[in-house]
Formats: sequence, C-alpha cells, structure tokens
Amino acid sequence: MIVEDEGELLAQGDKDNTHATRYIKRVTSRKNLEASNEFFAHVVEEIHKRGMKVIIDGVFNHCGSFNKWLDREGIYGKSQEQYETGAYSDEKSPYHGFFDFKGGQWPGNGQYEGWWGHETLPKLNYEGSSKLEEYILRIGAKWVSPPFNCDGWRLDVAADLGHSVEYNHDFWKKFRKAVKRANPNAIILAEHYGDAHDWLGGDEWDTIMNYDAFMEPLTWFLTGMEKHSDEYKSDMLGNPRYFFDAMYHNMSRMGAEAVKISMNELSNHDHSRFLTRTNHQVGRLESRGSESANAGIHKGVFREAVVVQMTWPGAPTIYYGDEAGLCGWTDPDNRRTYPWGREDKDLIAFHKDMIRIHKENQALLKGSLKELTTDYNLISYGRFYEDNIIIVVVNNSEDERRTMIPVWELGAGENCVLEQLMVTTENDYSTMSLYYELTNGMLDIGLRGMSAVILRKVNTD
Repeated sequence: MIVEDEGELLAQGDKDNTHATRYIKRVTSRKNLEASNEFFAHVVEEIHKRGMKVIIDGVFNHCGSFNKWLDREGIYGKSQEQYETGAYSDEKSPYHGFFDFKGGQWPGNGQYEGWWGHETLPKLNYEGSSKLEEYILRIGAKWVSPPFNCDGWRLDVAADLGHSVEYNHDFWKKFRKAVKRANPNAIILAEHYGDAHDWLGGDEWDTIMNYDAFMEPLTWFLTGMEKHSDEYKSDMLGNPRYFFDAMYHNMSRMGAEAVKISMNELSNHDHSRFLTRTNHQVGRLESRGSESANAGIHKGVFREAVVVQMTWPGAPTIYYGDEAGLCGWTDPDNRRTYPWGREDKDLIAFHKDMIRIHKENQALLKGSLKELTTDYNLISYGRFYEDNIIIVVVNNSEDERRTMIPVWELGAGENCVLEQLMVTTENDYSTMSLYYELTNGMLDIGLRGMSAVILRKVNTD
C-alpha cells in the first residue's frame, strides 16, 4: 500500500489497521528518535572532516498539524508510548497556549490560526506561551552545540514569527544571544522578502537569502521574467540601469557585512528554476504542464547568470540540479528529482570551473565592487582586493558587440595585461587563456552574442 501522507494513512486505518499501527509506532518511537539524533551527529562529524559545513532549517513560525504539540491527526494520541495530550483534542493540554484557538465548540475542530490560512501549518503563538519561547530558544542553542555541532540556522519566514513587529524583533534578539552563546561562529541566515534593514543591525540576523539584491535584479536583466515565471516585462530585459540601481539600493539597505555572506541563489524550492525562466514563458505547472518548463530554454543565458553568481559579492548558492540542467515551474515543479543518469555533464563541468575561479581569487571572496560600463543588454563590472583585479563583461544580446572598458578605474596601471579566465558563448564555454593589453587604461574587447567573459590582471612583480 502506497500512502501519500499521514492523514490518508490514518484515514485508511480502519481498513488496514496493520499499516496504520506500524506507521504510528515508527513515527512516535523514542528509540528511533534517539537513534536518528545519534546518526545525525555522526553525519555532521563526517561532513566537517571533509571541510564542509552544515546549516539546518529552523521552521519556528509554524509547525505541522501532525506535530505532537497539536496532534490533529491523533498520531501521538494513538501511540503505545506515553505522550502529553495534544492541544487539538484537549483544552487542558500543556501545549494549549502554543496555538491561537479561535473559539467555538471544543475540541478546536480546525478553529486555530494557520500560517496563511493553511490548517496543516498551525502558526505558533509565542505571545501566549513563555514556555514555547523558552523551548525554541533551547532548540536554537542545542543543535549548534555538541554533539551535533551544526554551523548555523536558516530561518524560515523569519519576519512572520509572532503577532507583532515588536515581539518579532524581541524574539530574534533573544535567539541570537542563545545561539551565539552556544556557538559564536554559527551563522543566522533568514529567509526574507523585501527590506531586511531592521533585522540586520548586528543583534538579530547575520544575513538573508538574497532576493532583492541578487536573484530579482539578475533575473529581470537576463530574462525579463519574474522569479516565479508569473510575469514577463520586455522593458526589464537587458535594462542595465535597473540592474545596477536595484543592486546598489538593496545592498545599501543590507549593509556591507551582510552582503558579503548573503545567500545568492538563481533558483530554490520556492521559485521557478532559472533555466526555465530563460524561455520567457509565463506560467505554472497547473496551467502549462511539466514538459513545457523544459521547452525553449537558453543555456547560454544560464551560463551568463552563473558567471554573475560566482563573481558578485555574496555567497553563491546552488540549488540542487541547477548544475545538471534541471528545469521546473515554481513550487512544486521546482522540486523534481535530481536527473540521475541524465545530467548535463557540460553544465556540471562549467559549474566546477566557475567554482574554482571563485575560490582562487580573493577579489571574488571579499573584494570591492565597481560598475564599469553599461549599455542595452550589456554590463561590465570589476572586483578588486589588493592587487587581485577581476573584470566581468556580460553581453546578453544576440548580436556581437564591441565595447571599451575603463579598467583604470579599478587601479590597474595604464599598460597592464589582462588574462582571460573564462568565456561563455551561446552554446559552449572555454577556460583557454587569452591576453589583452590596455591602451591608456582602457580595454577594447569584442564579445560574441549571448556571452560572458571573466578577465584577471596579470601580476608581473
């Protein structure tokens, strides 16, 4: 028997009580929970040995309706192990204050606050329970401490937590203190749409998932598409002034330190895949069907996007499958299985080369940013740190272009030499070295259609 979710399984319980009983026993087993915690601690240890870090997802604004605190589906109530009664079935439950019940005949019968109205996602009522707040603060410290030693938290819908802005800020101040006391190096990274300035003063979040100062401006410039593929705007496609102005404004609102470690994504689990956005088609799974997400895509534009992602201030973050050519409309189509055996190996190789370039250059890891030239469908900018100078040029038009770039503005000498580290084209890419000489500090360069170039100053000292 294949069951899609817990509710369906329990609903079938009368017909097939063996399966339902086994499910409840497995989910509510404290022995299983302890074993999974031990296994997770071991996994983190092994990941650290390989030079990687682990950031875990903190969904503290809401929980699931099947969580033991609410237990709407009765999973824990039917368990042979002893659990406190869930708030859905008993007004005297110790978890009653964890939720905002809306009155009516008891039990709750769905009359509790759900996040965005979703009954399966009951919103947590922090203002109604100091016990809940204390519990979550302990959780914040627990998982960044031994034996788990995670390296930080990604906070789901962080600005939604609580029922007022005042409480929200108060909670995240407490959360930061608890986490940093347990592990001073743990990062606190929030999911946030819009201006995050008020949370980035140094006493709440460290940084954010960077929509406003990365994903959105870049998507508009290269594809003319909204990040869910819900809208196409021709006046945004190739508009360099909007690109730079949106980047500048939103980065300034974040602050330099938050920008340097911000999560710069092209795609994620909430939006259409970037490769799908390159087809300029408005739609979602229910209106277009899954196959149309793969149609008319432009890998040349995608490579341009990856070049910017790996050379822009921030922490480039790859959504699984993007590197292998995975497409998809917005949630849930963006969560397709990784294409095992069908990977685009050229795109994977390209990503590896771009990651190598990113890691090898201090200018890309912590350097300053300087806009150099702009034109319709064309941008160039520099990154510089001490004597490491990088120039990036993107031609998002189908036509070949020629442009003059004032490299002298980055502090390069008039007669310095630039080495080409990467060039992408409509159908391919190359890391073959080419060398350019400056004339009076200016770079004269020709660009193929739908291409991007990365150049580095050659140091001869």
